[in-house]
Amino acid sequence: MTAILLDGNKVAGRMKMEIADRVARLNAMGRPVALGTILVGDDGPSAKYVAMKHADCEEVGIASRHVSLGSDATQDDVTAAVAAMNADTEVASILVQLPLPNGINEEQVLLSVDPAKDVDGLHPVNLGKLVMGAPGPLPCTPAGIVELLASYQVPVEGRHVVIIGRGLTIGRPLSLLMAMKRPGCNAAVSVVHTGVADMASIVRQGDIVISAAGVAGLVTPDMIKPGAAVVGAGTSWEGSRLMSDVDEAAAEVAGWISPRIGGVGPMTRAMLLRNCLNAAERMS
Repeated sequence: MTAILLDGNKVAGRMKMEIADRVARLNAMGRPVALGTILVGDDGPSAKYVAMKHADCEEVGIASRHVSLGSDATQDDVTAAVAAMNADTEVASILVQLPLPNGINEEQVLLSVDPAKDVDGLHPVNLGKLVMGAPGPLPCTPAGIVELLASYQVPVEGRHVVIIGRGLTIGRPLSLLMAMKRPGCNAAVSVVHTGVADMASIVRQGDIVISAAGVAGLVTPDMIKPGAAVVGAGTSWEGSRLMSDVDEAAAEVAGWISPRIGGVGPMTRAMLLRNCLNAAERMS
């Protein structure tokens, strides 16, 4: 068996075309869409990530508002930058790039973001909406994974989804999302982690396995039920090489599999754009 590749680049490309059309319609009505970003300090990877967000926005016609603060910025400086973007009627969503320098309380900064402008979908108000099943911005990576599986018609409803990892950005919200009665979800969900004895035996039961542990090669072929869908959502670095949680040899057992590069990552970025656009449409 050779698995069908879950090509996130291809799906994200289609999403960007649809997003660009919707952005153009808003712009034509005099309602510009903008993403606001705040970068504090001189962390190279953070600056690169923010630059990628602006490039993504430019690709689909979303404007950018950016504030760059030095590493000597105070708590008040950062919260003032957030407050200004909260008040800017053209800024639909806000991204505060983490990590923040020592001495800045990240939790206080993130809580100061208007929940309606939370582009990552991780504000406590929006996580609460997810728990309740109420409308709101969804966490980007979990929503991207659901979209990716649906695009390849992977059967999820009524199936057993095993999620490896319980982190705030992926594992925890994804487990809620997958269990909800909504398109592409409505599954039986198990969450496993390093504290679970004989984790492999539980993973082997999964019709869909999603690993978000950040441990290279954690999911090996012997852990996969033949024909299962396997998604590597966790990444780590070995030198300059980006590694997936999923051993590439798992493709010989799985029915569907995400690639080491070009699987979940592009979907996360496309979902951020969609969250920004949805926020702009709600503001209109």
